[in-house]
Amino acid sequence: QVQLVESGGGLVRAGGSLLLSCAASGSIYSGNLMGWYRQAPGKQREFVAQITSGGRSNLADSVKGRFTISRDNAKNMVYLQMTMLKPEDTAVYYCTLRDSSWYWGQGTQVTVSS
Repeated sequence: QVQLVESGGGLVRAGGSLLLSCAASGSIYSGNLMGWYRQAPGKQREFVAQITSGGRSNLADSVKGRFTISRDNAKNMVYLQMTMLKPEDTAVYYCTLRDSSWYWGQGTQVTVSS
């Protein structure tokens, strides 16, 4: 079993920045894929970014050029650096880890005011 705990959410003005962190613990297999999804009120959960254990990343078109995903394999951490935030980035952000199973964190709220 794997546990994921997100931190770093909050309220920020448009154009601002936030750093989300996610700590993974438990039975973590190497070669996993870690990432972030988000869910805005009244909308479906959507992909934001993912990164392999080798450091290869992929981001949604809506956040390219503004968000960066990174990870620290030694610490079992994944990060999402968010810059140039927009009100439409407001959502609950979920950390995920995929190996033979797919694990989700509880989520952290990000609110961007105009």
